[in-house]
Amino acid sequence: MNENFHQFPDVTLLITHYNRSQSLEHLLETFRRQQCFFVETVVSDDGSTAPHQEHLKHLQSQYGFRLITTPQNRGLGHNLNKGQDAVRTPYTLYIQEDFEPEPAFAPNLAQALTFMQADRTIDIARFYAYTRYPHLTPYGGGFSEMRFSPWSTAYEKIYCYSDHPHLRRSTFFDRFGRYAEGIKGDKMEYKMCISFIQQRGRGLFFENYQGLFRQINTATEPSTMQRSAWTQSRQPVIALIRDVYRQIKYNFDIQFKRVKIRSLAGKELTSSQPMIHNSTP
Repeated sequence: MNENFHQFPDVTLLITHYNRSQSLEHLLETFRRQQCFFVETVVSDDGSTAPHQEHLKHLQSQYGFRLITTPQNRGLGHNLNKGQDAVRTPYTLYIQEDFEPEPAFAPNLAQALTFMQADRTIDIARFYAYTRYPHLTPYGGGFSEMRFSPWSTAYEKIYCYSDHPHLRRSTFFDRFGRYAEGIKGDKMEYKMCISFIQQRGRGLFFENYQGLFRQINTATEPSTMQRSAWTQSRQPVIALIRDVYRQIKYNFDIQFKRVKIRSLAGKELTSSQPMIHNSTP
């Protein structure tokens, strides 16, 4: 048996794409080269331009993925929703097209899948982050469990959920709701972070959080995510104001704001109890 061959019959690879078809090709070819295969790959395109659409059709003939399209750009939230709706397996591996898996990824995906199959209360396993999640409890196999703490002053505590590469149950919408549409990607992600915490989601975090993927934004296909200047500024006064604002807003939203995100069945999901009563200090 080839030890480098990895097949995941219960997992669909879901890739969101917008105007970066060369990056998508690189991602797909890397998985093929590493002999990492899924029962199906779904590429959800957000109304890319004609040249990228043509390249997508060429890639589809090469890699055999299922392409989900839309006639016009409707944002990352809509792109994620229609992509997840197309998944037919119990588990979804979500990756944006500008990531490249390292050879160590497939064995650790298998480990995360084993954990989630054994414990059905685990909702998500995160494989990449810009920074370490601030509150972790060792779980095993290089993973730790994220523990939300309402008392923490680390604003990164809200990222129990993240749009970065992760494995999740394909019933994710049933518990945490669909992605908010018609708003910027970072605000959409924030709403899902709050919903995940309010619905008391459980998640694993890979401790070597930049050891399994590389994020690649080339000059020809740069990132399409646009963030406001003040969120990126390192000027001390702005950074201080930003940190104070985050502490107030994030904690208020988690404890008191009811994030209205609808499930696949149209059911409105809200948090009925303050998070402070069921969290880890």
